[in-house]
Amino acid sequence: MLIKTVFSGFGGQGVLMMGYILAVSAMRDGMHVTYLPAYGAEVRGGTANCTVSISDEDIASPVASSPDYVIAMNKPSLIRYEGQIKPKGTLFLNSDMVDIDPKREDIRVFKIPANTIAKKLGSERAINMIMLGALSARTKITSIDSLINGLTEVIKTKSAKQMGINERGLEMGAKYVLKGA
Repeated sequence: MLIKTVFSGFGGQGVLMMGYILAVSAMRDGMHVTYLPAYGAEVRGGTANCTVSISDEDIASPVASSPDYVIAMNKPSLIRYEGQIKPKGTLFLNSDMVDIDPKREDIRVFKIPANTIAKKLGSERAINMIMLGALSARTKITSIDSLINGLTEVIKTKSAKQMGINERGLEMGAKYVLKGA
């Protein structure tokens, strides 16, 4: 089994953090993992993306030319990655930032209003955790509990309040996509 996931959005949306938390969580679950970040020169406000490959065997290349899953946090990410998703793959859209529909009919699409959900949580910085929770719930790549453990390991210095918001973001993203299933 080899699962390739691309996370993409603007710098500052927590795109690289999403991928890194997934990678750490899957690694702690005993999987083989590669994490390949990329970002524009501006970082915040520029483009950012990363690829996470997860397998039960060694991984030959971290490049995901045909990802199974794509999380598109904004319209430019949808435009860039929609055509690369494997047939029957899955696209997770932050519907608050993407005002067009994907053109492909051979992929599954989940529209998550991550900014709206994050506002209800009291922190727009939780949009990445909402999207990551949605990915976890629909794909079972790793569990929400594993993501919470990975989150705790990765961002040790965050306040207890922010950690609580991030955990609730993971849970709310998971609930959102499961209720529509």
